[in-house]
Formats: sequence, C-alpha cells, structure tokens
Amino acid sequence: MKQGIHPTNYRAVVFQDLNNGSMFLTRSTVATDETIKYQDGNEYPLVKVHISRSSHPFFTGEERIVDIEGRVDKFKARAEAAKAAREKLGNAAKKEAARQAAKTKKTETKTTSA
Repeated sequence: MKQGIHPTNYRAVVFQDLNNGSMFLTRSTVATDETIKYQDGNEYPLVKVHISRSSHPFFTGEERIVDIEGRVDKFKARAEAAKAAREKLGNAAKKEAARQAAKTKKTETKTTSA
C-alpha cells in the first residue's frame, strides 16, 4: 500500500438522515460547520444526508419514492418532452413523404399527358 495517501484527520461525526431524522455516530474526514448534541451528551460535527441505511427502501423493505430534489419529476418531464419531439418528427416525416408523393404524382401526370 502507498504511504501518505490516506487521510489522517479522522474524527467522530454525526450523520443525520433528513427523511426520518435518524442519526448515527461514526468516524469521518468530512468537513462541516454545523454541530449537534448527540445522545451521549457530547457535541459533534453534523452532516445531513438525504438518504441512509435507515430510510433506503433496500434496507427497510418498504417500496416508496424518496424524492427530495425533484428527480422523478424532472425525469417524467424529460420523457414527456422526448415523446412530444418524436411525435413532431414523425408528423414532419409524414408531411414530407406526402409532399414527395404528390410531387412525384404530379411529375408522372405531366410526362404521361405530354
């Protein structure tokens, strides 16, 4: 293993899950300005996380959508926009094909009548 590449500033840090308010104390090097008084009465640096093992559906066995940042809504909006764009392109292709067919038919009628 290479020497000197691993951090040495580990300290006790509290991670708080924003979904259910659960907290756990562990060692980390993460930098934070917030602090919180933990269950043992001591004050520790606080890191807020959107999802952890206490709220993730895989670990809880619950099937629910946790969407704090609107990711599901953004995905649905992009999917709807893509569908509309595909329909628009399909309609444009149909119009162009109809124009070409009409142009070809017009050309054929001119050559057969001449």
